[in-house]
Amino acid sequence: MISLSQGEGNSKREWSLKDFEIGKPLGKGKFGRVYLAREVKSKYIVALKIIFKEQLEKYRIHHQLRREMEIQTSLRHPNILLLLGWFHDSVRIFLILEFAYGGELYNELRKHGHLSEEQAATYIVSLTTALAYCHEKHVIHRDIKPENLLLDHEGILCYEFLYGAPPFESESQSDTFKRIMKVDLSFPSTPNVSMEAKNLISLLLVKDSSKRLSLQKIMEHPWIVKNANPKGIGKK
Repeated sequence: MISLSQGEGNSKREWSLKDFEIGKPLGKGKFGRVYLAREVKSKYIVALKIIFKEQLEKYRIHHQLRREMEIQTSLRHPNILLLLGWFHDSVRIFLILEFAYGGELYNELRKHGHLSEEQAATYIVSLTTALAYCHEKHVIHRDIKPENLLLDHEGILCYEFLYGAPPFESESQSDTFKRIMKVDLSFPSTPNVSMEAKNLISLLLVKDSSKRLSLQKIMEHPWIVKNANPKGIGKK
Protein backbone atom coordinates (compact mmCIF):
# COMPACT_ATOMS: atom_id res chain seq x y z
CA MET A 1 0.00 0.00 0.00
CA ILE A 2 1.36 3.45 -0.83
CA SER A 3 2.00 5.74 2.10
CA LEU A 4 -0.19 8.70 2.88
CA SER A 5 1.20 12.03 1.82
CA GLN A 6 0.38 15.66 2.64
CA GLY A 7 -2.25 16.23 5.26
CA GLU A 8 -1.14 13.91 8.06
CA GLY A 9 2.19 15.44 8.96
CA ASN A 10 4.02 12.12 9.31
CA SER A 11 4.65 11.52 5.62
CA LYS A 12 5.82 14.32 3.33
CA ARG A 13 6.01 12.40 0.07
CA GLU A 14 5.59 14.84 -2.80
CA TRP A 15 3.48 13.16 -5.45
CA SER A 16 3.24 14.16 -9.11
CA LEU A 17 1.45 12.87 -12.18
CA LYS A 18 4.57 10.99 -13.33
CA ASP A 19 4.19 8.71 -10.27
CA PHE A 20 1.04 7.18 -11.78
CA GLU A 21 -0.05 5.23 -14.80
CA ILE A 22 -3.50 6.50 -15.74
CA GLY A 23 -6.16 3.99 -16.77
CA LYS A 24 -9.81 4.07 -17.74
CA PRO A 25 -12.23 6.79 -16.55
CA LEU A 26 -14.39 5.76 -13.58
CA GLY A 27 -16.76 8.71 -13.51
CA LYS A 28 -17.17 12.44 -13.83
CA GLY A 29 -18.90 15.17 -11.91
CA LYS A 30 -19.46 18.91 -11.80
CA PHE A 31 -15.92 19.75 -10.73
CA GLY A 32 -13.79 17.06 -12.35
CA ARG A 33 -13.25 13.42 -13.23
CA VAL A 34 -12.08 10.18 -11.64
CA TYR A 35 -9.68 7.72 -13.26
CA LEU A 36 -8.33 4.31 -12.41
CA ALA A 37 -4.60 4.66 -11.79
CA ARG A 38 -1.60 2.63 -10.66
CA GLU A 39 1.31 3.95 -8.62
CA VAL A 40 4.40 3.19 -10.69
CA LYS A 41 6.75 1.83 -7.99
CA SER A 42 4.39 -0.15 -5.77
CA LYS A 43 1.89 -1.09 -8.53
CA TYR A 44 -0.82 -0.20 -6.02
CA ILE A 45 -4.21 0.54 -7.65
CA VAL A 46 -5.97 3.78 -6.71
CA ALA A 47 -8.72 6.07 -7.93
CA LEU A 48 -7.30 9.41 -9.05
CA LYS A 49 -9.78 12.26 -8.75
CA ILE A 50 -8.93 15.30 -10.84
CA ILE A 51 -10.51 18.63 -9.86
CA PHE A 52 -10.08 21.69 -12.05
CA LYS A 53 -8.98 24.84 -10.23
CA GLU A 54 -11.03 26.94 -12.62
CA GLN A 55 -14.19 25.29 -11.27
CA LEU A 56 -13.10 25.91 -7.69
CA GLU A 57 -12.64 29.58 -8.54
CA LYS A 58 -15.96 29.79 -10.32
CA TYR A 59 -17.98 28.32 -7.44
CA ARG A 60 -15.74 29.61 -4.63
CA ILE A 61 -15.40 26.28 -2.86
CA HIS A 62 -11.67 26.29 -2.02
CA HIS A 63 -12.27 26.22 1.73
CA GLN A 64 -14.96 23.54 1.41
CA LEU A 65 -12.63 21.28 -0.57
CA ARG A 66 -9.75 21.83 1.86
CA ARG A 67 -11.98 21.00 4.82
CA GLU A 68 -13.37 17.87 3.16
CA MET A 69 -9.82 16.73 2.38
CA GLU A 70 -8.76 17.24 6.00
CA ILE A 71 -11.78 15.27 7.22
CA GLN A 72 -11.40 12.38 4.80
CA THR A 73 -7.68 12.06 5.55
CA SER A 74 -8.46 11.68 9.25
CA LEU A 75 -11.18 9.02 8.93
CA ARG A 76 -10.29 5.34 9.39
CA HIS A 77 -13.23 3.01 8.87
CA PRO A 78 -13.63 -0.10 6.67
CA ASN A 79 -16.65 1.40 4.92
CA ILE A 80 -15.15 4.84 4.25
CA LEU A 81 -12.69 5.20 1.39
CA LEU A 82 -9.32 6.62 2.41
CA LEU A 83 -7.81 9.77 0.98
CA LEU A 84 -4.22 8.56 0.53
CA GLY A 85 -2.68 11.81 -0.62
CA TRP A 86 -2.88 14.73 -3.01
CA PHE A 87 -0.88 16.96 -5.33
CA HIS A 88 -1.52 19.72 -7.85
CA ASP A 89 -0.27 21.49 -10.95
CA SER A 90 -1.12 24.88 -12.43
CA VAL A 91 -4.65 23.94 -13.46
CA ARG A 92 -5.65 20.80 -11.51
CA ILE A 93 -5.80 19.25 -8.06
CA PHE A 94 -5.29 15.48 -7.87
CA LEU A 95 -6.76 13.45 -5.00
CA ILE A 96 -5.33 9.94 -4.50
CA LEU A 97 -8.22 7.82 -3.25
CA GLU A 98 -8.50 4.22 -2.14
CA PHE A 99 -10.03 2.22 -4.99
CA ALA A 100 -13.31 0.39 -4.36
CA TYR A 101 -12.86 -2.87 -6.24
CA GLY A 102 -16.54 -3.77 -6.12
CA GLY A 103 -17.51 -0.70 -8.14
CA GLU A 104 -20.60 1.40 -7.54
CA LEU A 105 -23.51 -0.18 -5.70
CA TYR A 106 -26.01 1.44 -8.05
CA ASN A 107 -24.47 -0.41 -10.99
CA GLU A 108 -25.26 -3.64 -9.16
CA LEU A 109 -28.78 -2.39 -8.47
CA ARG A 110 -29.36 -1.49 -12.11
CA LYS A 111 -27.99 -4.84 -13.22
CA HIS A 112 -30.35 -6.91 -11.04
CA GLY A 113 -33.29 -4.51 -10.70
CA HIS A 114 -33.36 -4.85 -6.92
CA LEU A 115 -31.41 -6.49 -4.11
CA SER A 116 -32.31 -9.43 -1.90
CA GLU A 117 -33.33 -8.69 1.68
CA GLU A 118 -30.04 -10.12 2.95
CA GLN A 119 -28.04 -7.89 0.61
CA ALA A 120 -30.11 -4.82 1.45
CA ALA A 121 -29.90 -5.38 5.21
CA THR A 122 -26.15 -5.97 5.02
CA TYR A 123 -25.58 -2.74 3.10
CA ILE A 124 -27.80 -0.78 5.49
CA VAL A 125 -25.78 -2.07 8.48
CA SER A 126 -22.51 -1.18 6.71
CA LEU A 127 -23.81 2.33 6.07
CA THR A 128 -25.15 2.68 9.62
CA THR A 129 -21.84 1.71 11.22
CA ALA A 130 -20.00 4.17 8.96
CA LEU A 131 -22.45 6.97 9.85
CA ALA A 132 -22.16 6.19 13.56
CA TYR A 133 -18.36 6.42 13.26
CA CYS A 134 -18.65 9.78 11.47
CA HIS A 135 -20.96 11.11 14.16
CA GLU A 136 -18.47 10.05 16.83
CA LYS A 137 -15.89 12.14 14.95
CA HIS A 138 -18.38 15.03 14.73
CA VAL A 139 -18.59 14.68 10.96
CA ILE A 140 -22.00 15.09 9.32
CA HIS A 141 -22.67 13.87 5.79
CA ARG A 142 -24.45 16.34 3.52
CA ASP A 143 -26.46 15.27 0.50
CA ILE A 144 -28.57 18.24 -0.49
CA LYS A 145 -31.67 16.77 -2.08
CA PRO A 146 -35.29 17.49 -1.04
CA GLU A 147 -35.97 13.91 0.04
CA ASN A 148 -32.78 13.79 2.12
CA LEU A 149 -33.46 17.12 3.80
CA LEU A 150 -36.97 16.13 4.79
CA LEU A 151 -36.70 12.40 5.34
CA ASP A 152 -34.25 9.73 6.41
CA HIS A 153 -31.51 8.92 3.91
CA GLU A 154 -31.20 5.31 5.06
CA GLY A 155 -34.93 4.74 4.71
CA ILE A 156 -34.81 6.00 1.13
CA LEU A 157 -31.83 3.76 0.35
CA CYS A 158 -33.46 0.72 1.97
CA TYR A 159 -36.60 1.21 -0.12
CA GLU A 160 -34.56 1.69 -3.29
CA PHE A 161 -32.44 -1.41 -2.59
CA LEU A 162 -35.54 -3.56 -2.18
CA TYR A 163 -37.77 -2.10 -4.89
CA GLY A 164 -35.24 -0.78 -7.40
CA ALA A 165 -36.74 2.73 -7.45
CA PRO A 166 -36.95 5.71 -5.06
CA PRO A 167 -39.99 5.72 -2.74
CA PHE A 168 -41.54 9.00 -3.91
CA GLU A 169 -40.67 8.94 -7.59
CA SER A 170 -43.25 10.60 -9.85
CA GLU A 171 -43.47 11.76 -13.45
CA SER A 172 -42.48 15.34 -12.60
CA GLN A 173 -40.15 16.86 -10.03
CA SER A 174 -42.99 18.91 -8.55
CA ASP A 175 -45.15 15.80 -8.06
CA THR A 176 -42.21 14.02 -6.44
CA PHE A 177 -41.75 16.91 -4.04
CA LYS A 178 -45.48 16.89 -3.17
CA ARG A 179 -45.27 13.18 -2.34
CA ILE A 180 -42.22 13.84 -0.16
CA MET A 181 -44.04 16.61 1.71
CA LYS A 182 -47.03 14.34 2.33
CA VAL A 183 -44.81 11.31 3.05
CA ASP A 184 -46.97 9.55 0.46
CA LEU A 185 -45.38 6.15 0.97
CA SER A 186 -46.68 3.04 -0.78
CA PHE A 187 -45.26 -0.45 -1.27
CA PRO A 188 -45.67 -2.15 -4.68
CA SER A 189 -46.86 -5.75 -4.78
CA THR A 190 -43.73 -6.77 -6.68
CA PRO A 191 -41.04 -7.57 -5.83
CA ASN A 192 -42.22 -9.41 -2.75
CA VAL A 193 -40.84 -7.65 0.34
CA SER A 194 -41.33 -8.82 3.93
CA MET A 195 -43.49 -6.95 6.42
CA GLU A 196 -40.45 -6.50 8.69
CA ALA A 197 -38.61 -4.63 5.95
CA LYS A 198 -41.64 -2.46 5.28
CA ASN A 199 -41.89 -1.75 8.99
CA LEU A 200 -38.29 -0.50 9.14
CA ILE A 201 -38.78 1.73 6.10
CA SER A 202 -41.99 3.16 7.60
CA LEU A 203 -40.18 3.93 10.86
CA LEU A 204 -37.43 5.76 8.99
CA LEU A 205 -39.48 7.69 6.44
CA VAL A 206 -41.28 10.06 8.80
CA LYS A 207 -41.30 13.84 8.53
CA ASP A 208 -40.60 14.53 12.21
CA SER A 209 -36.89 13.78 12.61
CA SER A 210 -37.28 13.33 16.37
CA LYS A 211 -39.51 10.30 15.73
CA ARG A 212 -37.13 8.49 13.39
CA LEU A 213 -35.11 5.52 14.56
CA SER A 214 -31.66 6.26 15.92
CA LEU A 215 -28.66 4.56 14.34
CA GLN A 216 -28.52 2.15 17.27
CA LYS A 217 -32.22 1.30 16.93
CA ILE A 218 -31.72 0.58 13.23
CA MET A 219 -29.03 -1.94 14.16
CA GLU A 220 -31.41 -3.57 16.65
CA HIS A 221 -34.43 -3.76 14.33
CA PRO A 222 -35.69 -7.36 13.85
CA TRP A 223 -35.35 -7.20 10.06
CA ILE A 224 -31.70 -6.14 10.34
CA VAL A 225 -30.93 -8.76 13.00
CA LYS A 226 -32.58 -11.47 10.91
CA ASN A 227 -31.14 -10.61 7.49
CA ALA A 228 -27.82 -8.78 7.77
CA ASN A 229 -24.88 -11.04 6.94
CA PRO A 230 -22.03 -10.46 9.44
CA LYS A 231 -19.49 -11.68 6.87
CA GLY A 232 -20.50 -8.89 4.49
CA ILE A 233 -20.35 -6.07 7.03
CA GLY A 234 -17.21 -3.98 7.11
CA LYS A 235 -16.20 -4.94 3.57
CA LYS A 236 -15.47 -2.42 0.86
